[in-house]
Amino acid sequence: MTDPAHPKVISESVDIDAAPEVVFAILADPRQHARIDGSGSVQELVKGPERLSKGATFGMDMKLFGLPYKIRNTVVEFEENRQIAWRHFAGHRWRYVLEPTSGGTRVTESFDYSRHGRFASLFVELAGFPRRNREGIADTLVNLREAAESDAPGSA
Repeated sequence: MTDPAHPKVISESVDIDAAPEVVFAILADPRQHARIDGSGSVQELVKGPERLSKGATFGMDMKLFGLPYKIRNTVVEFEENRQIAWRHFAGHRWRYVLEPTSGGTRVTESFDYSRHGRFASLFVELAGFPRRNREGIADTLVNLREAAESDAPGSA
């Protein structure tokens, strides 16, 4: 895993009043990704398993700058109830790290483009993806918190 303090890793965290198992169940189900997406780019699952695992692939209908496209992702990091990350052809990773807390789970979501070469990184930066993705991450974490807290056993 890349150091979250790396300058090419954009991260935000949130505390959620739900157990790691509840949060992870949402993240490991690609059908739920549109439910929690705060960027407005994830539209729906096109193809993939009901539950992700290391090496699993899944395709999504996406939208960027109003233009639809399809993307295929591969799960590259997976530790049950603790961490999951996927990447697509460009190589950057979307990562979620879950830490149990006394009241539930602290979730850190990251956009990691540290594996890009100099020119690809420059494109990512000039296109404004670090800022755009930080905003999307913040909104996704709000949506994830709402979803997990409503899915948690005993929620109203």
